[in-house]
Amino acid sequence: MVDSPVLSPSPSVLRNRLLTRTDSMRFFSSRGVMSFAYGFTLASILFMLFFVLNPSSYQQLSPRLRNAFQSSRGSHFSNVFAHIFPNSPSSSHDSFHHPSSNSREEFSDHRLGSASSPSQISRKEGSGLIPKDSQSEEHRIQAPQQEPSLTAWSPSPTASPNEQQDWMDMWKNCDMYEGSWVRDDSYPLYNAGSCPYIDEPFNCFRNGKRENMYEKYRWQPKNCNVPRFKANEMLEMLRGKRLVFVGDSLNRNMWESLVCVLRNSVKDKSRLFEASGREEFRTEGSYSFIFQDYNCSVEFFRSVFLVQEWEIPDQKGSTKETLRLDLLERSCDKYKDADVLIFNTGHWWTHEKRIEGKGYYQEGDHIYGQMNVEEAFHKALLTWAQWIDSNVDPKKTTVFFRGYSPSHFRGGEWNSGGKCDNETEPMESESDLETPEMMMTIDSVIKKMKTPVFYLNITKMTYFRRDAHPSLFRNENMTEETKRYMLSHQDCSHWCLPGVPDLWNELVYAHLLYNLNRNKNNPPK
Repeated sequence: MVDSPVLSPSPSVLRNRLLTRTDSMRFFSSRGVMSFAYGFTLASILFMLFFVLNPSSYQQLSPRLRNAFQSSRGSHFSNVFAHIFPNSPSSSHDSFHHPSSNSREEFSDHRLGSASSPSQISRKEGSGLIPKDSQSEEHRIQAPQQEPSLTAWSPSPTASPNEQQDWMDMWKNCDMYEGSWVRDDSYPLYNAGSCPYIDEPFNCFRNGKRENMYEKYRWQPKNCNVPRFKANEMLEMLRGKRLVFVGDSLNRNMWESLVCVLRNSVKDKSRLFEASGREEFRTEGSYSFIFQDYNCSVEFFRSVFLVQEWEIPDQKGSTKETLRLDLLERSCDKYKDADVLIFNTGHWWTHEKRIEGKGYYQEGDHIYGQMNVEEAFHKALLTWAQWIDSNVDPKKTTVFFRGYSPSHFRGGEWNSGGKCDNETEPMESESDLETPEMMMTIDSVIKKMKTPVFYLNITKMTYFRRDAHPSLFRNENMTEETKRYMLSHQDCSHWCLPGVPDLWNELVYAHLLYNLNRNKNNPPK
């Protein structure tokens, strides 16, 4: 081991100390050598201080001299130097895996508030799943070199005009539904079991589902970024406003998700409550959560078809159920003035009675003896669209329509033993995805409307998530008999919370951010 002259106890000792090396043996035997050593050390310290105080001077050095300060990836000195010169080559070298991934990993760091890690950043272009262990050097080297630059910024209402415009330009031209699910350990947006407003069938954690990797994915579009949901900023956007969900139990799933995400940022939880005091939300009717500190509400109106379920007397003296395709559901006047409306319908149209369509569909006083379900669905959506165009003020109200959420039953349907309890990872391929007829119907109807409607076309992105359903974990404290029943009556349609609906709400948040920033730049006349 070589002892440093600076740490030697005295010159007399130095003159008699042997310095052992593999190639030579030397003595420090003169004061001149000692003076040189002290002088060299002092000069090195002054040299370093000069660059600390003048970092820009580093870039003006010759390449050969700059290279003297750069060492291998494992060098301790290189790491220290990177802290002193944050814009130096050694700093950038350690920050990213390869040049084409710079912007993407910067964005993830900003969102997560921590250094990059394989479990936090795992993404590629294209549809499907990027598994946690796919961060091999082979994957990184083969990444496309010409991909568009992704902004390393999560927009907010308080961002600078230039930052807002950069994100606005990117988001405007982005297909947010082409992408993949990526592992991100900063999710979920709220802890499992922490929200008291999740209905029992969606509360998979409390119902005993201990495999929770389904909570730790987020949606990553190919050519842009979905801003991470910031609940406090969402509440500021909703201050003094009403946000209303209208639809079936899948929209209730999404409504409960949004309430829980927003609740997570409320400091005084007593200032948040359901207006009627109810704690269970599966019955008929409507519900409204009040956020007192923001004077806003997040509401749900149950309407599984969006048009009216009807009853008429039959010849036997009892009543016959029909579906009025020409009348919007009965609660519509209660929410037509809301500031944000999110509609859906879909799953109930796939049940046997609707598919058969015998003596069930009605317009005016006329009951059709037989009608195809696709035609009936189209008529119902036209009724909804006409109502929106006639009753909703687009200058006040932002309207969303959430698309069809796929089920993942295997070996049967919802009522014939279909299962999904063994699914633990998202699907990697979309090869089996068929475009439902109702998706094309929704798209065609919305395109012909006068009122702008934002179509949340979540079908494809949701199709991959076979792993995130309640399956048999639908009740808390199940007996053995109940477990046996649940095993053959699984829920592979709805979603565990926290889970997939949280990411649907991130898309809503992103669109509202876009609208807010666009209106700031182009205020209504």
